Amino acid sequence: MATLTATSTQPSHGTLSAEGEFSSQEETAAKQEFMHAPTFKDKNEERKYLKNRLAAAFRIFGKYGFDEGVAGHITCRDPVEQNTFWHRILSRSTMTATIIGGGEHKLLNVAAFMIHSAIHAARPMLSAQRIVTTPTVALSVHLESQSTASLRTFFNGVVLAKEEGEVIAQALGNKKAALLQNHGLLTVGKTIEEATYWFLSLEKCCQVQLLADAAAAVHGAATLKMNKADAAFRHRTVGSAKAGWLSAKPPFDKVHYDTGADYCCN
Repeated sequence: MATLTATSTQPSHGTLSAEGEFSSQEETAAKQEFMHAPTFKDKNEERKYLKNRLAAAFRIFGKYGFDEGVAGHITCRDPVEQNTFWHRILSRSTMTATIIGGGEHKLLNVAAFMIHSAIHAARPMLSAQRIVTTPTVALSVHLESQSTASLRTFFNGVVLAKEEGEVIAQALGNKKAALLQNHGLLTVGKTIEEATYWFLSLEKCCQVQLLADAAAAVHGAATLKMNKADAAFRHRTVGSAKAGWLSAKPPFDKVHYDTGADYCCN
């Protein structure tokens, strides 16, 4: 399994070392190797790693209370069998990597399969996450919200036909997220970590938008909107796949620590 070794930079004009030596930002950047998603020569080792990360993602969502019966799913493309993706509907809070695939766990949520299979077919990305949460559903009813203008939308209910999943995949295009009307939030990423972080971040954005709109309505005012230039700059600085992967590292590290990695397969 690949290992990661790196040091982090300070968001300032320089870095103070443990020995008290100050280096300029340029000198620090030249010396440091930033953290990044691991790579594997052995696809079976990669499969084992990804199964563990997928189980961890479910644990994270369980911790946040992102449970709605068997609704809401996280899927991941199998690195060994490229035309296969993993799909689970069991409890997020008790998910383990050992139950992924085969055996008695062959329940299939048709709506989830129609959506996720179409997305995986259309995009060479690794992971897709679609979870029903109260704020995302509440905001999806009011799609005119400016703060979510960058999210593509789909107007329908439960997806039971192959064509409906394809429409969602087409509407998503090359974007990282979609707000499904009356349904909730969908995020995708090149890594499980990236897709997880986009969901956590955008779910919080939905909460903030609802609170801001409610507060503004009390005073008969309107919320301030970010202009397109500022939004584009923010995307360039914190919206990349690498930024998404790195931003997800704290919650993944935390669930690993809190559970003693009991979700991992041997």
